[in-house]
Amino acid sequence: MKLILGMGITGLSVARFFANNKEIFRIADSRKEPSLFQTFQKENLLLDCCLGEWNESILDGIDEVIISPGIAQSERIVQWIRKRKIKLLSDIELFGHHSNAPIIGITGSNGKSTVTQLLGDMGIASNLNAVVCGNIGSPVLECISDTADLYIVELSSYQLDYTSRLELFAGVITNISPDHLDRYDNYEAYIASKLSIYPYCKNVIINLDEPLLSDLEGDSYFSLEKNDSNCVFSARKMGSSYEVFYKEQLIITSNELLVVGRHNIENLLAALSLGFQFGMPIERMIKAAKRFKGLPHRLEFITSINEVDFYNDSKSTNAISTKSAIISLLEKYSHLVLILGGIAKQEDYSELFALISEKIETVVLIGESTRIFSEEIASPVVKNARTMDEAVSLSKSLAKGGAILLSPACASFDMFLDFNDRGDQFKYYVTGGNQLPS
Repeated sequence: MKLILGMGITGLSVARFFANNKEIFRIADSRKEPSLFQTFQKENLLLDCCLGEWNESILDGIDEVIISPGIAQSERIVQWIRKRKIKLLSDIELFGHHSNAPIIGITGSNGKSTVTQLLGDMGIASNLNAVVCGNIGSPVLECISDTADLYIVELSSYQLDYTSRLELFAGVITNISPDHLDRYDNYEAYIASKLSIYPYCKNVIINLDEPLLSDLEGDSYFSLEKNDSNCVFSARKMGSSYEVFYKEQLIITSNELLVVGRHNIENLLAALSLGFQFGMPIERMIKAAKRFKGLPHRLEFITSINEVDFYNDSKSTNAISTKSAIISLLEKYSHLVLILGGIAKQEDYSELFALISEKIETVVLIGESTRIFSEEIASPVVKNARTMDEAVSLSKSLAKGGAILLSPACASFDMFLDFNDRGDQFKYYVTGGNQLPS
């Protein structure tokens, strides 16, 4: 019998998949009242269900466990599974067994969602039925289609941790920086989790600008401002803009894009490399890149009020991502107000603090990290806000032209449901109560 661990979005997709395929299964969750319980009940997916604290007896009669990525490997239930030598796999691996089209996998600490969606747009522009799924939104098992030409899957480290067999046409790691260190024993374990994607890949795509990847053997390489003859796609800065090349041929400049920042040029290079490897025409990919507006909550331009531009970068939940957002906007604006804070992660914020102290005149702090961050930031003006409404009001009153940037560098759960809620609240108060769609 199969066991599904976790009654979240992933668990629901697995239960639906098993029910549709007449597979007998048990489902379990350590919570007594999972948020999706009524959905499971309404769809008649609870014929064999165990709720509450994990008990080893739920493994009796089980030969395969499909586990939700939110369950850490340190939890007792995972240790019991390994002790009993029961097969343990992710929904990604199960999807790989049943997919009927090539799969491209994308992971990394930052940028993976953007690369996934951009590549999906490039696939559609190339007249392919390119299905975007995985960690970016729709669970993979709910996206299996008889008409799919290509699956483009965002993979988190948590999903990779529970995957041991997967066939990918191509894969890329956008970059690696300290993140989720509360989940891993150390940074090396997190790095190993990300690197685990490459053995599954028929075509390995390497970002030569990432020091942890630059010595690896690949099938295709890309880089920004690194003159390497191995690169199929590359870019270099010319004045205030970037030029992007296919081999030695100029194919687009950053002035033609709707998205801003160096990191979005890196994202473009990754998407171009993957698409080209699959056979997408360069001119079709460039056409899609010119139309691409980016993703909600990722350095998302909201509006301009009284000559001040507002950017929502709520998805930046670590120091590296916020640092990238600041650097990107400083290329365009001489004055920035930064809204920062939340639940600080177990990472080194020193470089971010140094950048803020040197370049940002005004900082508005929110969340439980307020006291710690205020002690480390030496900007001329540092204010505290108890709510997002107050943070936006303060920012508007303190802005001297330029831009106001929400880029928290922290998790959101102290004040918000998640980063989406945090970004939506920011947009709501920026626009005076006229909420913009995400």
